[in-house]
Amino acid sequence: MAPKVLVSDKLSETAVQIFRDNGIEVDFLPTLGKEPEKLLELIHNYDGLAIRSATKVTEKVLERATNLKVIGRAGIGVDNVDITAASKKGVIVMNTPYGNMITTAEHAIAMMFAVARQIPEASASTHAGKWEKSKFMGVELTGKTLGVIGAGNIGGIVCERAVGLRMKVVAYDPFLSDERAAKLGVTKVELDELLQRADFITLHVPLTEKTRNILSAENLAKTKKGVRIVNCARGGLVDEAALAEMLKSGHVAGAAFDVFAEEPAKENPLFDLPNVVVTPHLGASTTEAQENVALQVAQQMSNYLNTGAVENALNMPSVTAEEAKVMGPWLKLAEHLGAFIGQMTEEPIKAINILYDGKVAEMNLDALGCAAIAGVMKASNPDVNLVSAPLQAAERGVKVSRTTQGKSGVFDAFIKLTVVTEQRERSIAGTVFSDGKPRFIQIKGINIDAEIGAHMLYTTNEDVPGIIGTLGQTMGENGVNIANFTLGRSEPGKDAIALLYVDAPVAPEVIGKLKATGLFRNVSPLEFAVA
Repeated sequence: MAPKVLVSDKLSETAVQIFRDNGIEVDFLPTLGKEPEKLLELIHNYDGLAIRSATKVTEKVLERATNLKVIGRAGIGVDNVDITAASKKGVIVMNTPYGNMITTAEHAIAMMFAVARQIPEASASTHAGKWEKSKFMGVELTGKTLGVIGAGNIGGIVCERAVGLRMKVVAYDPFLSDERAAKLGVTKVELDELLQRADFITLHVPLTEKTRNILSAENLAKTKKGVRIVNCARGGLVDEAALAEMLKSGHVAGAAFDVFAEEPAKENPLFDLPNVVVTPHLGASTTEAQENVALQVAQQMSNYLNTGAVENALNMPSVTAEEAKVMGPWLKLAEHLGAFIGQMTEEPIKAINILYDGKVAEMNLDALGCAAIAGVMKASNPDVNLVSAPLQAAERGVKVSRTTQGKSGVFDAFIKLTVVTEQRERSIAGTVFSDGKPRFIQIKGINIDAEIGAHMLYTTNEDVPGIIGTLGQTMGENGVNIANFTLGRSEPGKDAIALLYVDAPVAPEVIGKLKATGLFRNVSPLEFAVA
């Protein structure tokens, strides 16, 4: 059955066609996002939801979204999506952070020109029939120092454009490397130095607890007299009331804002002040950008629903389409390893340790880790998946660690998973053979070569004669067909294990009969999601 996607906001017809071209059934209802009650009625029908900003994906919506797997936001901002609730529900949230980078950067540059030359006020004056040539004295950008707060994707483009305008550019960004700064042609500085040196300041950071009011009243007081401030990033980065007072005092010569702490901004301390340019959140509002993000989100969602490729996800590691092809068996292996130990462990788990050996250590370890954790957690919550598992583990105080190492044995690569509880540690290792099938290669330190079946029975015992006979006889007497089995032991007369492949789940009474023989330390039925 083909996946089904709901488009509840205005996306282009070309984007809708991308879904269809990828074999996905799509309902295009571009006004539904403004009808929350109707959305609640329909959302259970869909595997994917494509939105812009009008649709509010609340916890209530997610509760009704019983089949939903992915939400795609055409654009960068996801303030209208409850990401925590989506993660708990196991729904991937994607955005398109790169589709409007150039457009937003260009708007910041345009706003900088506008405030430097007082273009909006001069235009309004001229439209009014005035000719106030002497009133609108501007400043040149050439030779001025631009302070860029945040030199990531959009900020980096602004830096490049400003260098082209012959401005001196200083940048504050804790994640900006010396090599990247040199490539952009900017000087990397601390925030205080930027505030003291800049003639213009432009912000290009997300709104977080660390960046909220990064231009506070205190920091605004540190700026050079006559500074002009541009914000086309996020409302809340600047203390707007404090900035308004500094504009009135003349310390700040001008400001250009496209975003505000409260939107829609019908009232604001910056409104009606001289040399303040304001626009209604137009950073991404170009024909090219709107089309780009719509096409991008449609393709990303199609790739995920068809191949499992995860791009630009906000609540799980990204896995490209090429990675998905190579990593598919390894992701399945990681989940099987987790499922084995999860089904074996009844006591609370304190820690999950994952070892990656050989070539697998060069793969996308974040995604592999999510798969392993999901496997472990599914034993207690069958609805968990790669998205929700890490969150559930963190909520339960489970510490997750990983180690990588070069090829250390006969296998080109393997994954070893160890789970720690108050009572014990359990470990299992596996690899993927050339046939693409995952295999268990070590349990409890005992080497084996075991394929993974849908229904299995795991036993541990002392290596003594009669074990195989007892297993066979008990299974036969109770109508359980053994399709195959794998044995392993540490050394003669010591620890031994057996994995039986059966056609259906083994009934509890059969498990009880095996335990009653007194020959087995552990008898555990195992179920695996084998395609």
